[in-house]
Amino acid sequence: MKNLLFAALALTIALPGAAFAQDNKVGMLDMDRIFKEHPKTKEAEVKFNESKNVAKKEFDDKADAYKKALDDINKIKLQLDAPALSAEAKAAKGKERDEKIAGIQTMERDINAFRQTREQQFQQEVQKVREEILNEITEIVMERVKAKDLDYVFDKSGASMNGLSPILYARENYDFTSEVITALPKGARATTATATPAKAAASSPTASSPAKAASSPAASPAKPKP
Repeated sequence: MKNLLFAALALTIALPGAAFAQDNKVGMLDMDRIFKEHPKTKEAEVKFNESKNVAKKEFDDKADAYKKALDDINKIKLQLDAPALSAEAKAAKGKERDEKIAGIQTMERDINAFRQTREQQFQQEVQKVREEILNEITEIVMERVKAKDLDYVFDKSGASMNGLSPILYARENYDFTSEVITALPKGARATTATATPAKAAASSPTASSPAKAASSPAASPAKPKP
């Protein structure tokens, strides 16, 4: 009886899978590989890096100017502490210090606004290029889906909650990733992006290295539904 129950349970589990395989045509893709192999992805990476270097130089120039202004303020503070300084000279130096402090506060706001603006522009450009690439990939995939008369297409590069691909095994003839890559446009030109400059250190706006963007065109894209 126990063996019969086990056999009946195994049969109920196996039958749905068998019916699915018989009644549906399945395809498999590596969307991560396709996205990275797209010419626009590679070209966009080059353009984004070039734009980052331009923004980094602009940010570094602003940071250097801020540092110089801060050094000037510190020098004035030392001069104000000099006992030989007359009252008139001390008043003049105090006014000069206050003006430079106001100036450096303006510089801080300018640096922060520059950083935030460039970050937003970069993210918008990245999103624009990614959507453009994904639309082209999806169009090619759907052409292949119709030609092959597929019912389902799974992305084997997608990760489940445990970090593993939900597709543990699939026959090689199900995978048509190479076909999609072959059909990608050759030498496509990507949209030029504006780079993101450095995020300043939390305690000072004089950080001299640009922050890395949260994402780039080569990052794994959101997977379009088949």
